Amino acid sequence: MFDTSIYKNRRAALRKKIQSGIILLLGNNEAPANYPDNTYVYRQDSTFLYFFGHSLPGLAGVIDVDANKDYFFGDDVTMDDIIWMGPQPSIKELGMQVGVRNSYSLKQLRKMIAEAVSKGRKIHFIPPYRFDHYLMIEELTGIRSSVVRQYASVELIKAIVALRSAKEPCEIEELDKAAHIGYLMHTTAMKMCKPGVKEQLISGALDGIASQYGSMVSFPTILTQHGETMHNHGHEALLEKGKLMLVDAGAESNTNYCSDNTRTIPVGGKYTPRQKEVYELVLACHDLALELAKPGITYQSVHLAVCKRLALGLKDMGLMKGNTDDAVAAGAHALFLPHGLGHMMGLDVHDMENLGQTYVGYDDEVRPSGQFGLASLRMGRKLQEGFVITDEPGCYFIPALIDKWRATGLHKDFLNYDAIDQYKDFGGIRIEDDILITKNGSRFLGTERIPAGVREIEEFMKNN
Repeated sequence: MFDTSIYKNRRAALRKKIQSGIILLLGNNEAPANYPDNTYVYRQDSTFLYFFGHSLPGLAGVIDVDANKDYFFGDDVTMDDIIWMGPQPSIKELGMQVGVRNSYSLKQLRKMIAEAVSKGRKIHFIPPYRFDHYLMIEELTGIRSSVVRQYASVELIKAIVALRSAKEPCEIEELDKAAHIGYLMHTTAMKMCKPGVKEQLISGALDGIASQYGSMVSFPTILTQHGETMHNHGHEALLEKGKLMLVDAGAESNTNYCSDNTRTIPVGGKYTPRQKEVYELVLACHDLALELAKPGITYQSVHLAVCKRLALGLKDMGLMKGNTDDAVAAGAHALFLPHGLGHMMGLDVHDMENLGQTYVGYDDEVRPSGQFGLASLRMGRKLQEGFVITDEPGCYFIPALIDKWRATGLHKDFLNYDAIDQYKDFGGIRIEDDILITKNGSRFLGTERIPAGVREIEEFMKNN
């Protein structure tokens, strides 16, 4: 947790952005894995964490905009709880730790919301993503769970996005800590990447590092020799010399701030000439994004510049043809890059995505596209100092997609399908780093850089 003043200031700032009514923020409950007492690893709701700080189940917070008061709700532990858990702070003590003087039981929460509803007061809540929250909002407000998302407060969503987008110094410090854990994870993967090693062994080691130095992984680890599959969570194969191992992994600090990095490394420690050529093209795209990203520039424009750099490189390799600008405008390059350049990051690895991506990554000036590839760009709006975003270009050769496009002749004026067919056994390459937008540009998070260049990676793997 941060200093008490941080949470008080955040709630005060939120109150100023909401005209009237009550803001209801629900903390997460524990979720049973296969029976009630055996639960999944607990993770608090990020919005609740941001404003009320506590990473414990069964809590809720209320900010009364009209009365200028904050409330903290939860039930004190029973003697049965103490037997199994030991002594625990009271709800009143927990509330005081985040600057809330008014702390009550969950029964009182139901009474407060019922009274507010009876008086016709506006109840602001964010879109739920857990079914118990759907049911609780229905119980509290009377809104049927089947339609509750339709009543989520857009005013509240926009206010939260405005507050959480630019990171405070205390948050940047935590993100740097998460980046350090990410460094340990990825350099460990490089050390273990040897022929005959099972993917699961490496994946498990990375997950263990995340738990040793922080709270957990920031998302399920992607570790695969089939990098052409964007989110490949299968870890059954043995590593084979000459193949590429793509590792997309990150950690959460103990205060739940995230890291998210990707490296694509050669099994056996050395890239083949063909792998090196594609890898260095992706690295050039990655470095171009880092060079262009700064306050006042839309990330959509950075994404498109990267797409043009990728298309130009593929043209030099004989895989694309024609005018590069026209090819990117038509979306032909998306055969090789079907995802966006990056996303916001903070308390969530895809920061605030539960609030609605159009509110987080876009605004009235920059709107999402419907074009294949560009439609998957999560972050397009104008960058500001304090934003933390990912820079993650890639180049993938997806056999099913290649076959589908070729069968219909899609973008045949820009794609050399005969040459592309020779890469259907290649896999995919992605390089990803987390960057902080600074006053005049950007910087990597963390004090250590995960090896990224071909020579750096080969030397690291040789010596470790």
